[in-house]
Formats: sequence, C-alpha cells, structure tokens
Amino acid sequence: MNTKNIVILALLAGIGVVLHAIMPAFLTIKPDMMLAMMFLGIILIPEIKSVMLLSIVTGVLSALTTGFPGGQIPNIIDKPITALVFFGLFLALKKYQSSLISVGILTAVGTLISGSVFLSSAYFIVGLPGPFTALFVAGVLPAIALNTVIMVILYPIAQSIFKRTKKISSASVVQK
Repeated sequence: MNTKNIVILALLAGIGVVLHAIMPAFLTIKPDMMLAMMFLGIILIPEIKSVMLLSIVTGVLSALTTGFPGGQIPNIIDKPITALVFFGLFLALKKYQSSLISVGILTAVGTLISGSVFLSSAYFIVGLPGPFTALFVAGVLPAIALNTVIMVILYPIAQSIFKRTKKISSASVVQK
C-alpha cells in the first residue's frame, strides 16, 4: 500500500464523514452516505489491505457521527463485513468491473447488506428504537437509492481523473 493510495482513501473517508454528518435522520436512523465513498475506494483501489483499512476507518468515523441510539458498535461491526462482501462481489464480477451498471448494482447490494447487518447487530446488541421493518424502510431504502445515484455520478468522474493521472489500478481498467 503506497502513500498515494492512503491519501486517496483518506480523502474519500473525509468526504464520506461530511456527508454522513450532515445527512438528516428519519425515525432515529439516517441513510449512510459514507458507504458510497467506501465503495468508491474499494472499486478504485481493489487491494485487500486498502479494503480493510478503509472499512475500519469508515466504521469508526460512522460510529462517531451516528445519530442512532447505541449505534456505535453496530457501525464498527457493519463496515468491515460489508466491505469484504462488496470486495468479493466486485472481484467475482471481473469481466464487468468497470461497467457503470454493475457498479450501480454493486452499490445497491452493498448498501442493502450494510443496512441489514447494521440493524441486525443493533437489534442484538442494544435493541431497536422501533420496528425493524420501519427502520429498514426509513433508513436503508433511501440509502440504497441515494448511494446508487451518488455512485453513478461519481464513479465515471473518479475513473476519468484516475486514468488521466495514471493512478488507476489495473483491476479497474477494462481489459481489451
């Protein structure tokens, strides 16, 4: 892992924490906009060390900015699990990795996994302040939509910047 990659991941985590901090909460749960930045970091720098570092940092930053009662530990549990599943799915779709459609679908699936893991772990650790279904509908479904739209907008921009600066990893470039 080189310094340039760490700086890129830190910038994405910083953008994510700002988005996460300003997002309003619905029924004590707010859509996790930090996930989009974590997913973008995984797609741009698909190395297991980077994925783990980014997931741990994202989990801690999400825990610090959560509005969910007792949501600190569930955030720390949720992010590494989600990142590893997302990374596995990303690697499994090797042929379609740089397709905008596959990136959007992966983001939606990753956000669904994250919300499910978060709410499930919160249920078992601290309890939920409302019914699981209501919290899922109020927090996870809007997050799926927002994260997917954000990723569809940001991914081509980030990919273009990385190609121009020749910092994109070989795994993210379309093989011809």
